[in-house]
Amino acid sequence: MTKTITLAQGNGGEENNELIKKVFYKAFKNEILERSEDAAVIGNLAMTTDSFTVSPLFFAGADIGKLAVCGTCNDLAMMGAQPKYLTCSVIIEEGFEVESLERIVESMRSELSINGAVVVSGDTKVVPKGSVDKIFINTTGLGEIVQAGISSNNVSEEDVILINRDIGCHGATIFAAREGIEMSSSLKSDCNSLYPQVKALIDAGIRITAMRDATRGGVAAVLNEWARQSNVCIEVEEDKIPISDEVKGICEMLGFEATALANEGTFVLAVKKEDAQRAVEVLQSFEVCAMASVVGGVSQKYPQKVILKSPWGTSRFLETPNGELLPRIC
Repeated sequence: MTKTITLAQGNGGEENNELIKKVFYKAFKNEILERSEDAAVIGNLAMTTDSFTVSPLFFAGADIGKLAVCGTCNDLAMMGAQPKYLTCSVIIEEGFEVESLERIVESMRSELSINGAVVVSGDTKVVPKGSVDKIFINTTGLGEIVQAGISSNNVSEEDVILINRDIGCHGATIFAAREGIEMSSSLKSDCNSLYPQVKALIDAGIRITAMRDATRGGVAAVLNEWARQSNVCIEVEEDKIPISDEVKGICEMLGFEATALANEGTFVLAVKKEDAQRAVEVLQSFEVCAMASVVGGVSQKYPQKVILKSPWGTSRFLETPNGELLPRIC
């Protein structure tokens, strides 16, 4: 590992994993932490925390406030938990506009209501100009588990892999906004609360093995984490992965892989084979999930690896993203 921290170590990919394991897991090692789930499961409760430093603060489809609530509530939802209580800690740079702060807080309030959650504690710090870039938000969430046993350590050959919607919208939107790229399309961040979709799946009796929102590191990072944690091979059909024309265009223009771009309302599921079609139908009942799709299956062909199969009959390993792709994206 490098002697000093680099931006690549916050990318959600290989360098980020190495930093977490060699520094934080080494110090804080315990049975709950080492399960590496989206949220810690403690009895019938799920708990998670996240910090948000996106730039720019306001972008097509969301802002840092909506992002902060969605990010934490979604981590709880991915463990089959209904978000209940959040804390909110804010670090604000001297000189930040009160009007912008009020817009951000209103976004948080609106998104909390969708999840049925409330903020029950918080902290505010104001620091001298230049100490932070405008505003950083940390949210910690507590949720009540509605369906137990969901774990990224339990994926098996009895499962198939689904994605709830098209991938890469958040990463592509942030990059376009940051670089001042004028888009004549409807591209916007997928930032969205996922608990309503998860609840619909649970209410329909779908047998869910694992779920994970594909944030930093994108779908590629999620699939590789599952392959390693469950000691299986995940085989994915490239042409089944839903990608919008707008995201394809940005990826072709800038040389990105859509599977490595960050998402904030897109999640990957492993469900029992027999429930796959019904799960797709449940997801497609949500307007934003029209492109929900079964994208692959699970085998023991190459344990701990992900195989990406092209429509032309070739295949290659889909690796965990590495390097500095897009820092400060969530």
